[in-house]
Amino acid sequence: MAVGVKKGQAKGGINIKKANKGKLRKKMGAKKGENLSTAAMSSKLAAAKKAGNTALVRQLVFALNSRKWKK
Repeated sequence: MAVGVKKGQAKGGINIKKANKGKLRKKMGAKKGENLSTAAMSSKLAAAKKAGNTALVRQLVFALNSRKWKK
């Protein structure tokens, strides 16, 4: 088994806890099924950094980085 991979988890996969799914969408005020634009997330990221909201900054950075991943 690869280092850092839990039993039952695909190698290289990422597991987001069920409780955390949809939190960013809710904070952004988007409806379910509506895509979040990169521009909107970038502007929200700048505002969150200025306000010192580290939890939101982490979520936004993750979301922006995950758009670059091969699906």
